[in-house]
Amino acid sequence: QVQLVESGGGLVQAGGSLRLSCAASGYTISSYVMGWFRQAPGKEREFVAAITRSGSSLYYGDSVKGRFTVSRDNAKNTVYLQMNSLKPEDTAVYYCAAALFRTGTLERDYSYWGQGTQVTVSS
Repeated sequence: QVQLVESGGGLVQAGGSLRLSCAASGYTISSYVMGWFRQAPGKEREFVAAITRSGSSLYYGDSVKGRFTVSRDNAKNTVYLQMNSLKPEDTAVYYCAAALFRTGTLERDYSYWGQGTQVTVSS
């Protein structure tokens, strides 16, 4: 059974940093494109970042470019999202997801999802 479990969320002040982790079980993430999405209350789920299987290509949503960095450690079966210079508008539930076929920015591109981890940024 494929499982993705996010961790590392929490409460941080504006300007601070957090690192999210997404640990996979039941499959090897090296076969998958991995992505991060977020959803704030009352808003649609938003693409945050994606990383190709080898980690050679990275993609970011416009709102996080220059502040967030996605990475992966295939040996540890884990994907990371380093979030710096956090803003109150970054407050959301953050989800990691796995895609088998393509590197996409849409929810429908991803087949497997974690349960999410809450990130709250105070002003």
